[in-house]
Amino acid sequence: MDKRYQVFVSSTFADLQEERQAVMQALLSLDHFPAGMELFPASDEDQWALIKGVIDDSDYYVLVIGGRYGSTTEDGISYTEMEFDYARLRKKPVLAFIHQNPGLIPAGKTDLSDKAQAKLETFRKKVEDGRHVKYWSGADDLRAKVIQSISAETKRNPQEGWIRASRSADPALLESLRKEIDALRGELAIISLEAPSGSENSF
Repeated sequence: MDKRYQVFVSSTFADLQEERQAVMQALLSLDHFPAGMELFPASDEDQWALIKGVIDDSDYYVLVIGGRYGSTTEDGISYTEMEFDYARLRKKPVLAFIHQNPGLIPAGKTDLSDKAQAKLETFRKKVEDGRHVKYWSGADDLRAKVIQSISAETKRNPQEGWIRASRSADPALLESLRKEIDALRGELAIISLEAPSGSENSF
């Protein structure tokens, strides 16, 4: 059956609005459901708790890294890195897309402080370690690579996803399940009539 997947899109926001839009369009073109900060409903719930909940409900996690490390918590860790760590903790399939030439990113879309730049470089290396990443050079290039990567990942590593109710009620599948249930009921009836192993020695 054809499945639709929910994909969490993680990145810094202000500097990558065009790129995020490209990723959203790529996912929608594949009939998947993108989930990201710009799609979150207004809520009184704690922001981080809301983010974790959306990641929990997602089938895949897409990370896009540009020229900024992003806003940080009191501990000095960016929300983007926290999202990445949480997705790994929850064992979500991670697809990472990193800018190919950070030096060519316009100054207005990069970190200005040496400290932030150092954190971004450390984060990039962390993401690159132990996984295959894709490198992009523009919004159109990113869109094409997301389509390619998501298409391959959903075939290679399918997740729970969503299925239309009308399609899930496939008559052949239901009949197969009914026969399996009947067989299991028959086995259960036989087992219930037999004395448990070792009971002949009990008093």
